[in-house]
Amino acid sequence: MQARKKYILLAFCAAWLLVFYFGGAQIRLLKLLSHRKNEEARQWPQWVDRHILRGYAYVDELQNDGEVQLGSPKSKRETRTNIYKNSRCRMETCFDYSKCARHGFKVYVYPLEKGEHMSESYQKIITSIVDSRYYTHNPQEACLFVLNIDTLDRDRLSAQYVQNVNEKILGYPLWNEGRNHVIFNLYSGTWPNYTEDLGFDIGQAILAKASFYVEHFRPGFDISIPLFSKEHPQKGGERGWLVHNNVPPRRKYLLVFKGKRYLTGIGSDTRNALHHIHNGKDIISLTTCKHGKDWEKHKDGRCDKDNEEYEQFDYLELLHNSTFCLVPRGRRLGSFRFLESLQAACIPVLLSNGWELPFSDVIDWSQAVIEGDERLLLQIPSTVHSIDDDKILAFRQRTQMLWEAYFSSVDKIVLTTLEIIKDRVFSHVSRNKLMWNSLPGGLFILPEYSTNLADYPFYYLSQGLSPGQDFTAVIHAVSPLVSQSQPIMRLLQVVSKSKYCSQIIILWNCEKAAPPRSKWPQTPVPLTIIEGKRKRSSRFLPYNIISTDAVLSLDEDTVLLTSEVNFAFVVWRSFPDRIVGYPPRSHFWDNSKQAWGYTSKWTNEFSIVLTGAAFYHRYYHHLFTYYLPATLRTLVDQTANCEDILMNFLVSAVTKLPPIKVTQRKQYKEVLTTQGVKSSHWPNPDHFSQRQDCINAFASWFGHMPLVHSLFRLDPVLFKDQVSVLRKKYKDLERP
Repeated sequence: MQARKKYILLAFCAAWLLVFYFGGAQIRLLKLLSHRKNEEARQWPQWVDRHILRGYAYVDELQNDGEVQLGSPKSKRETRTNIYKNSRCRMETCFDYSKCARHGFKVYVYPLEKGEHMSESYQKIITSIVDSRYYTHNPQEACLFVLNIDTLDRDRLSAQYVQNVNEKILGYPLWNEGRNHVIFNLYSGTWPNYTEDLGFDIGQAILAKASFYVEHFRPGFDISIPLFSKEHPQKGGERGWLVHNNVPPRRKYLLVFKGKRYLTGIGSDTRNALHHIHNGKDIISLTTCKHGKDWEKHKDGRCDKDNEEYEQFDYLELLHNSTFCLVPRGRRLGSFRFLESLQAACIPVLLSNGWELPFSDVIDWSQAVIEGDERLLLQIPSTVHSIDDDKILAFRQRTQMLWEAYFSSVDKIVLTTLEIIKDRVFSHVSRNKLMWNSLPGGLFILPEYSTNLADYPFYYLSQGLSPGQDFTAVIHAVSPLVSQSQPIMRLLQVVSKSKYCSQIIILWNCEKAAPPRSKWPQTPVPLTIIEGKRKRSSRFLPYNIISTDAVLSLDEDTVLLTSEVNFAFVVWRSFPDRIVGYPPRSHFWDNSKQAWGYTSKWTNEFSIVLTGAAFYHRYYHHLFTYYLPATLRTLVDQTANCEDILMNFLVSAVTKLPPIKVTQRKQYKEVLTTQGVKSSHWPNPDHFSQRQDCINAFASWFGHMPLVHSLFRLDPVLFKDQVSVLRKKYKDLERP
């Protein structure tokens, strides 16, 4: 009996020990997990929180209709660091879509009040908006509003800092707590912390800001923009420096940086550590302490040596000769080095932890930049060493595409900002990521035209698509029909015999009424007469009746053979994004007049193919009508001239390429003479002078000269000859 009690007691004690051991272990495990969770919360990238949507709601949210209870997990998370009172703003909660329903996407800029001054950079932003197709002077039509107060520099120590912004905006009847407003900002905060506080309550406004920190960025609502200098051009801008695919892809230097070094305060740690990777050979890191008024008071033991080395290298030379460029954070996360590296095709290596990259909503930066870690600076050299040549070339090409599409001018930066907001408002007709991240870029893609890649000429090659097998001929008629022997009658017969022609449209822009259909010849394809508006720009309207990809634009007195029409169309199918046609012209720079000139002389070079006999994609009708400003189309209509030149400007601006010239048969000139084709306006000196003026007006609007010279021609006779066979008879001709 004693033994039995003894065993029961031992079993009872063992059970208690097991419960105590495992229960305690579980408690210790829970404490350990809780500790690890807190550690991970401090270390895990905070941007994960905004990309992962939780699949549940907290109880207090359900019980209180979404209101946040003090001390709840959600309230702690939402208020962790965000400095904006409306930190939870999203388009669906802080934007009034009804303002955009009636008049579409229109932008209103507050009129400048007397006594108010703007910085040069903010004036450029306002000018870009006012000159855009979205601007309206009527606030009742507006979908989006922009303040007349310069909010770019919110550093209290800056001379550009505007005082009492809160009081001013609260006095605006349109402010409405910032709803449907966009605020532009380049600099925020001041010494020594340089926080992102703007010094006024932005309310429910969208913030388009440089140096955006991911903790403060409201995804799908705010927009991160690049930091740009006051010298950044208003329009156009310089092209990227990678004119050709340079081989070998690696340049003289592997990795370079040249810039200021901060001796104290925020941002100093990263730049002060750059000397650790400098080897003076393929990795060049040059910093100077010599900036600011009091730099000598704080200079350290390296300053004198650093300042001396800094002067030995030219910055532009380094950019031209470097494969990778370091872009470390400055006092703020953004840096001028970012745009400079993009333009130079020097692949940016970012050292700016937590920076929300510009236009991150739409741009895939993983294909253009290397994102480093400020805390792992010493790993950067081995990282860039490991990138193979093919990837270097691909990265370099992408920097050029992004630079030219979105960053080369203030116009492009502002328009990209507006287009991103527009895509959010009208999400059912918006650009996809491929449209934003491939040539020609999102600004030249109007999603109202189509959201299908197959409807644009730019994606055929990359997506394995091909243009249509037929074309629509559009004949521009300005002369009355008085005889059946007029050139337009012969042209109808020639074009309609083409096996690729699906329909013919006569755009009747004559003062006299169009003859009835019975007066026109019978053709094997449908013939439609459209009464024009007697405007030259009307020949490029996006008529719904045009359903084919290809448009053959013709003047009424054009003389072609059916075989020449067929050949030009076959060539166009290989170059569907360009103008392909017959009559060439060229532009040149006239030093004596300091202006662009225009010539019709027959030379080896050309930059324009006139649309009196040319193929192009019908999407350019849409761009011509809805992308170009009304001022340019009005100029064309008032002068009754230059619409063909303007179309060439547009297509070359989009493609960055010249048109394609196809050559005609030798008897072309003889036919013109024997048939007596009228070309009354060509000998007119006023006509030629107008075209010179047009070229300069167009170049001024585009901000640069988009036309590209070419020597390339395709000949229908040589095209059919067995050139490769005949060449064998004359081998010596190809020997040096």
